[in-house]
Formats: sequence, structure tokens, C-alpha cells
Amino acid sequence: MPFVPLPFVVALLLFILLWVVARRDDEAAPNLPLLGLILLAALQSVLTGLRWGYDLREVGYIAPVSAAIMPALLYAGVSRLVRPSDRPWPALVMLHAVPAAIVMLLVIVRRDAVDMALIAIDFIYAGAILWLLRSGADGLRLAPFDGAVPAYRAIIAAASALCLSAMVDMLVSFEIASGQGARAAMVIGIANLFILVIVGVAAAAASQSHVPRAIADPMDAASLPDASEDADTLRRVNELMRDKKLYGDANLNLNRLARRAGIPARQISAAINRAMARNVSQYVNEYRIAEACRLLGDTGQSVTEIMFAAGFQTKSNFNREFRRVTGMSPLAWREKNARAPALANPAGG
Repeated sequence: MPFVPLPFVVALLLFILLWVVARRDDEAAPNLPLLGLILLAALQSVLTGLRWGYDLREVGYIAPVSAAIMPALLYAGVSRLVRPSDRPWPALVMLHAVPAAIVMLLVIVRRDAVDMALIAIDFIYAGAILWLLRSGADGLRLAPFDGAVPAYRAIIAAASALCLSAMVDMLVSFEIASGQGARAAMVIGIANLFILVIVGVAAAAASQSHVPRAIADPMDAASLPDASEDADTLRRVNELMRDKKLYGDANLNLNRLARRAGIPARQISAAINRAMARNVSQYVNEYRIAEACRLLGDTGQSVTEIMFAAGFQTKSNFNREFRRVTGMSPLAWREKNARAPALANPAGG
């Protein structure tokens, strides 16, 4: 029976995951860098299998270069959810191709420096991603509120995996330098598979937050609003939610909300964070859950119909947010409150 290394099994699962994510049919533009990251993670797993399963040493010239591309793809995918870019895509590709080009050069002329270069690349990109998301889930200004929190958690997991990859490389380099490199192959193989799975699954989860095709970047002047400005900001946003029912827009994100309110996105995020101790996606989703509770109690619509009517796109996000707000599932809430008044306005207005 032919030997089938575990990395090939992992690669197959990642290819299936990519197919499932890519075949979704919706109006939003796919996050191509994150899809590319899943593909590259699968290919990297194949290379790992060829190297450690069949001792194909030529793979050693390719794997470091592809490993240097993965952090850049993750950063590019996150950037698409944070802010629109005014740079043409060829310029962005050239910019993020620099680390891979450096590693490719080192593979040819200075092989012993490749590991240190990969460690630096992983740490630098992980730090850049964490800086982009320093304001939490609200940093994903172009991600629909429906999936902003899970996307944020997935991105943090992927950035953590980059740091883990760098630390594993440092450990292996230390063992080799101290003459104890016998376990290096096993450590690298197991750790890389674990990291590839984390990165692939995290990229798939983050890619659920698609960016609308038409994006206008609202004004975002840096300001330090006082309590009265916070109150005015909340009043304007509450009006949009309560009177215009803006929460019903399934593709609503922080940029769209800022544009409709005529208020900088950063000011909205800061006002809600300070006054309500939550992020904007949680705030908007609480309006959606209030609407879902009303429909559950007053209509005979199915839970799926109510989910879409309230502004959610996926059942997992709907169920998670419903439990966060009410402490129970939608069906349990309906059974208990079918004849009770709908959930009160979460904003207190």
C-alpha cells in the first residue's frame, strides 16, 4: 500500500475548504487575498508532505518562498476589511512581493539566513495586523456587522499562528545550533501542519465577511469628542436604527453607517465604546435581535425567515448573537415568549 503522508490529508481538507468558501454565491466581492491564503496553505501542506514523506529535497527551494508569501496575503486580506486602498493592485502586489523576493534571493546565495528572514517576516506582519485591529472588531470598518466579531477573532487566531510559526522556527534554529537537531524534522512537520490548519480555517472564517463591491470611504477626521458630542453621535445613530431601520441592511458596516450618519467612523466607534461599553457590531446586532424577538413573538415566520428579515446573513452568527443578548436559542425564546411583548429597545431610546 502506498504511503500517504498526513500533510496530504491536511492539504485535501484545505482544498475542500477553499472550494466550499469560493463557491458561495452572493453580491459581495470575494476577499481574494484570503482565498489565496487558503490555497497557499494547501499547497504548502503538499510541499511538506513531499519533503518529509518522500524526502524530495528540491522542495526546500520552494517552501521558504511560499512561506514568505502567506503573511503578506493575510495582511492584504485584513486590509481589505479595514479600509479601501487608493493604490492600484499592481503596486500592492509589488510591495508585498518584496519579502518573498528577499527569501528567494537568500535561498540561492545565503541559505543559512533563510530561517531568520522568515522569522522576521512572520513577526513583522503579525505586528502590522494587530496594529490594524488595535481598536478591536470596530477596526474592520468594511466588514458587515453580521460577521465582524467572528472575522476579528479569526484574524487574531491567524496572526497568532504567524507568531507561533516564528517561535517554532526560533526553537528549531536553537536546537540545530546547539547540536540537538535530531528532532528538528519532527518538530517542523507537526508544528507546520498545526499552523497551516489554523491559518486556513481562520482565513476561511474571515473571508465570510465580504466587502461590498461599491465602497465610498467616509470622512474620518481625528477628533477627541466630549460627552455632549458622544450624546449627539448616539442620538443620530439611534435615529437611523430606530426610525430608518438601518440595521436591516445585511451589508451594513461601519463605513456605511458613518456615511449615512454624516459622522466620522472613528467618532461613532469611540462614542459607542465609551457610552455603551461595546463595539459597534454588537450595538447594531442588538437592534437586529430586538427585531428578531418581535417577529418571533408576533408572527409565525420560520427562524430562517426571521434571521434574514432582521439583517443577519448566516445562521451561526444569528444564533451566537441571539444567545449573547437573550441567553437562549431563538426557538427556546419563541416557546417562552410567544405571547409576551417583544424585547425592549437595546439602546434605551
